Amino acid sequence: MPFIVTEPCVQCKYTDCVEVCPMDCFVEGPNFLAIDPAGCIDCSVCVPQCPVDAIVNASEATQAQRPYIAINAQAAQQWPSITRRQPPLPEHGQWAGVSDKLHLLISPA
Repeated sequence: MPFIVTEPCVQCKYTDCVEVCPMDCFVEGPNFLAIDPAGCIDCSVCVPQCPVDAIVNASEATQAQRPYIAINAQAAQQWPSITRRQPPLPEHGQWAGVSDKLHLLISPA
């Protein structure tokens, strides 16, 4: 199973993970990153790079994280690829520890 980006990324959008991805699987939305499941080789190199622990293996996703499997797949179809580190969102520090942020996700159309 591929890895997915989950709720802690919403409103933070740290990009430390994109630099280490050997397959360039990350895509970027307005306030969230996602992983293209078709390109992910399950290497897990990105996992320790995320400062908010937003990246998990889809097969190990909790019930609360399961919606992000579809969100990542849909985003991969619509959002542009990102391969270089960029600054996180301006208010990332305020959002890093907040839970229940799914309603804030600017979803792929």
